[in-house]
Amino acid sequence: MPTLRPLDLTTFAQSLLRAGGASEEEASITARSLVDANLKGYDSHGVMRLPYYVQAIKAGEVASGAELTILDEGPSRVVADANWGFGQVQAARLIKKLAAKAHAEGQAIGTMTHCGHIGRLGEYCEMTAAEGLVSMFMVNSHGAAVRVAPPGGKAPRLSTNPLAIGAPNGDEPLILDFSTSATAEGKVRVKKIAGEKVPEGWLLDSEGKPTTDPNTLYATPCGSILPMGGNQAYKGFGLGLMIEIFCGAISGGVTARPVPYPKKGNCVFMMFIDPARFGGAEHFRAEVAQLVDYVRSCPRIDGVSEITLPGDPERRLCAKRMADGITLDGENWNALVKLAGQLGVETPRV
Repeated sequence: MPTLRPLDLTTFAQSLLRAGGASEEEASITARSLVDANLKGYDSHGVMRLPYYVQAIKAGEVASGAELTILDEGPSRVVADANWGFGQVQAARLIKKLAAKAHAEGQAIGTMTHCGHIGRLGEYCEMTAAEGLVSMFMVNSHGAAVRVAPPGGKAPRLSTNPLAIGAPNGDEPLILDFSTSATAEGKVRVKKIAGEKVPEGWLLDSEGKPTTDPNTLYATPCGSILPMGGNQAYKGFGLGLMIEIFCGAISGGVTARPVPYPKKGNCVFMMFIDPARFGGAEHFRAEVAQLVDYVRSCPRIDGVSEITLPGDPERRLCAKRMADGITLDGENWNALVKLAGQLGVETPRV
């Protein structure tokens, strides 16, 4: 399995995106976002997405050079249309505009429709935490891809509908980022490309029976991903259902439906809070710090070396991969090499 330095992988990803039709700005922002996902352990949202992004440009599902259109706004809200631009680019543009409103008014809410895949939501929580803002991000699949069956069902009705919440905490912000399904669809896709089985508890086949074969999710008729929550899956599915409403209904976008929306992408909901405009920045800092210390001081079960909080695994893995490089499985790497050959891009030596 090849291992690449993060900088080399970023340069390679930029070259692939540029050759595939992205502008310099789009390629730079998107490549850095994808490699950052790999660094943080979200390989399902990393460079394995490149063949799909390039295909989306070719198919007209993503438009290079798209502007972010502001449909309506107020002192603490923005309603935007991404015009099928690159998700990471349009998300950054909306965040910049919305963060300024949150600092001015104490809080701000933004929505965005017709947006390309925006990637790992935790990245945006990290960005806003660095500005001293508490944040919440959620997306659906713009009504285009249902993957998750309701408890007791054997056919999918929702997308994996991830949620991310971030809170500033010095150099160690608290970043909670998860799909409301048992796993992200991208993780199933990684296993499919690699020719590997998925863990038990991820998937059902089209008859509603448990399976470890990732191909069942993409078969006809298709299987489904289980909701998050194990034997209390109604909690994960219920949360996913509410996210579908926040993203697809509130935004003026699209929710899951019998006939899928013809383009794959995201409807986006984001909310920012400036603690300085509520209980005070110093009070917030002190309370979060003491809470973190209190939780970490919990007596541990034998064999447990430390209490892990949201954001810890990502920081730990990022430091390791920055030092040792990012390792890709053979099949996903071969897909990138094949794409490079098609686009006339030089493949880095590994």
